[in-house]
Amino acid sequence: MKFNTRRQDGYSSSLAHSILDKSKPVHSISDSLTPQQKFEDKKPTGEIIAYKAWFTQVGLPPFEVKFSNEVQLPPYLSVVEFINLQAVEVSYNVYFKADGIKEFK
Repeated sequence: MKFNTRRQDGYSSSLAHSILDKSKPVHSISDSLTPQQKFEDKKPTGEIIAYKAWFTQVGLPPFEVKFSNEVQLPPYLSVVEFINLQAVEVSYNVYFKADGIKEFK
């Protein structure tokens, strides 16, 4: 996801909250997690180091969130909340990570 934001070092919850609008729901658009492998010398090792899933919010393009541990995704298009959502900007691209996810009821 590309944004013109103020450059920060490392992941930050303030950057994530400045991008997502708390007054609008976030919907899960993944029905399964995508494992992320560890790479050494530009080659995959087969070791899973994280899991990723896609989400959307009105007014934003779909965005991917990385989780350190395997999480239980809610059903497709469910409204979700993130646990400790953070974002980092790298070369004008924004990457998100969270500690967990829960379905908003």
